[in-house]
Amino acid sequence: MKKVYKIAIIAGDGIGPEVINEGIKVLNKAAELDGKFEFDFTHFPWGCEYYLEHGIMMPYDGLNQLRSFDAIYLGAVGAPGVPDHISLWDLLLKIRKGFNQYVNLRPITLLEGAPCPLNGLKREQIDMLVIRENSEGEYAGAGDWLYKGQPHEVVLQTGIFSRVGTERIIRYAFEEARKQGRSLTSISKGNALNYSMVFWDQVFEEVAKDYPDVETHSYLVDAAAMFFIKQPWRFEVVVTSNLFGDILTDLGAAIAGGLGLAAGANINPEREYPSMFEPIHGSAPDIAGKGIANPLAAIWSASQMLDFFGHEDWGKRVLHAMEQVMVEGIFLTPDMGGTSNTEQVGAAVTEKVLYNHQSELGTVPNTR
Repeated sequence: MKKVYKIAIIAGDGIGPEVINEGIKVLNKAAELDGKFEFDFTHFPWGCEYYLEHGIMMPYDGLNQLRSFDAIYLGAVGAPGVPDHISLWDLLLKIRKGFNQYVNLRPITLLEGAPCPLNGLKREQIDMLVIRENSEGEYAGAGDWLYKGQPHEVVLQTGIFSRVGTERIIRYAFEEARKQGRSLTSISKGNALNYSMVFWDQVFEEVAKDYPDVETHSYLVDAAAMFFIKQPWRFEVVVTSNLFGDILTDLGAAIAGGLGLAAGANINPEREYPSMFEPIHGSAPDIAGKGIANPLAAIWSASQMLDFFGHEDWGKRVLHAMEQVMVEGIFLTPDMGGTSNTEQVGAAVTEKVLYNHQSELGTVPNTR
């Protein structure tokens, strides 16, 4: 009997629906070829368009509607006319926090054929996994706005670093580094943030004692940003706070092919709630509807979903198919120097997944 994965689709705004459609095609193809599992997709029309019509980004019982799903596949959030803090806090962060998705996984890997702005680097020199704390820190939403509009106006933005939240993300990162047999680097700013980041560094040192087999390093965030560019091979598995992780992974995307190849997973490790998978490039309203959005980030996040469900073999096959498409260079969107549209690139990846599977089985048609 096939395993059925229930997936909630929130395609969202701008190019979100365009790229998510291609990811769905790849997921369905992997399921079809495997034969032991399948996907059941349910679409939710939430996002900025929904907000402009209803005054809210998602229904008040939206989390309850999503709770029974195995995963969420998110396209993009954000549109002109809706303030960014509303689109972010009332949908994306609401889901992340409500479903305790405290682990954010951002692979920074230079895939074969991906453009890199750094000269002379080999593929294996940019290959890291950034594990970002995803539930508190600088994005906890704590603070106040006092004396609005007055000369002595004051704004307070408070970072929240609990022992539970800090230790669990660091321990998760150590477990991942041990599993991969790779080093773990902590990135903080203890010299300037004399409470939160000193505490972070202390917890990292405490947890490290339980993992004597894992090689560790620690960098200040400004030094880390420099080394991301100058010596990215220093980093294998990285753990950092919510804000630093957000910034550094966009920098990482820039050196590993651009935002069109940037994928992210929001994980609830205990699987008490659904986890969420998304391309991180945003809604790109300037190109929405033109059919030229790059679907590779959405497809990469689909491969992360396959990994999450225990189908790492299919996750790797999807990434390999992406690499083949980029190396051949026939079907690429304009952001990667090509002239193809979104559907053509998605179809090319799907076709590679099929062709490679047939090659493994020795059933490639002679006419090909």
